[in-house]
Amino acid sequence: MDFRAWQRAAAPGLIFSGSAIGVSHLVQSTRAGAMFGLALIVIIVLINALKYPAFRFGMDYAHATRRTIIGGYRELGPWAVPLYALSSLTIAPIGLAAVTVTTAAILAALTGVQLPILALAASAIAATILLLLVGGFGWLDGLNKILIAFLTVATITASALALPRVDWQSMANVEWSLDPMALLFVVALAGFMPSPIGQSVQVSLWTLKAQEDEAEGERMSMGAMRKGFFAAYMLTGILAVCFCVMGAGVMHSGGIAPESGAADLASQIIGLYRETLGTIPAYLAAIAALCVMATTMIASFDGAARGFGAVYEEYRGNTGGRASESGYAFFLLALAALCLFILAMMMESFSVFIDLVTSIYFVVGPVIALLNHLVITRCDMPEEHRPNAYIRLLSVTGIVIMFGMAAMFFALKAG
Repeated sequence: MDFRAWQRAAAPGLIFSGSAIGVSHLVQSTRAGAMFGLALIVIIVLINALKYPAFRFGMDYAHATRRTIIGGYRELGPWAVPLYALSSLTIAPIGLAAVTVTTAAILAALTGVQLPILALAASAIAATILLLLVGGFGWLDGLNKILIAFLTVATITASALALPRVDWQSMANVEWSLDPMALLFVVALAGFMPSPIGQSVQVSLWTLKAQEDEAEGERMSMGAMRKGFFAAYMLTGILAVCFCVMGAGVMHSGGIAPESGAADLASQIIGLYRETLGTIPAYLAAIAALCVMATTMIASFDGAARGFGAVYEEYRGNTGGRASESGYAFFLLALAALCLFILAMMMESFSVFIDLVTSIYFVVGPVIALLNHLVITRCDMPEEHRPNAYIRLLSVTGIVIMFGMAAMFFALKAG
């Protein structure tokens, strides 16, 4: 498969990577490294592996049937689409608010602009909405590839420079497993790592959008699509490990606790790189941080608007499940307004806000993963496109473990 064909096959996965590599990586992975060294790297790798089938099933179903996976939910029964909407879409604006405030904080830290975070957040939202409405999916796809390339090079280079400072013995530390507060942080980390499972619906929508102009004879094979998605997914996991290494090497090794405020945390990460590793690594970390949040914000707003539009079209009887251009614009603007309202109400404590969002996403995650598993194994699609026994086993294992962690979350909160 040549490079151009690989780009076509990987397009939905790369946009997913752009949306996934954000709060989970820059904030949660960095905090994991800062607080626990390398002790949680195994958790980061494990949760990426366990969530993989749920995300890939979104691409599988869309490519095999030319329908969004929401159409598969409807096929399961009249209860499935409302369950998805209640468990995922209702909290999507909160997730967008978390992404937006992190982006605004990084802009403040990099530019030194003396404006309230809410004003910077409004500016970032306005720029995102304008880009999506004017440039559409083509601009999203092209810009995402450029930014992903920048952030990959910058992040891997910066983490390599941090390696000599890492306390490798911290990898064997398991004391966190006996600390209820640490376990709650692990649930929060898992909630956004690499992304909320509800984003598997957006993966199916991006797959359909990327292929809408392709004739039947021009379509990629399912095998090629899966290889492209797997490569993009692996990238998200590698970069999550890199951010954990950066937190471990720059902050944990120096006994420096991560700040709780959005602007403070962003300034702290960049400032510590400047002080401990020099100016060039500081610039690399800053470029990585900015690219991370730019790709996340653009792709997340696009995906959320398409998700709302898909549910609306399903209820209108459009089994293709894709919103019109006017519907897409309406949901983009509505999400922007909701996002700003949430930020105005919930800006008192950034770290508590992020943990709340990620914990909610993790608790509802296994529900969406179960829906995806049922769709891919029971709904109408070509038999040759169904997952093999190993992927099914990984899917079931992930669902069971995620339900178990959700139960642990409620037990810890109650205790």
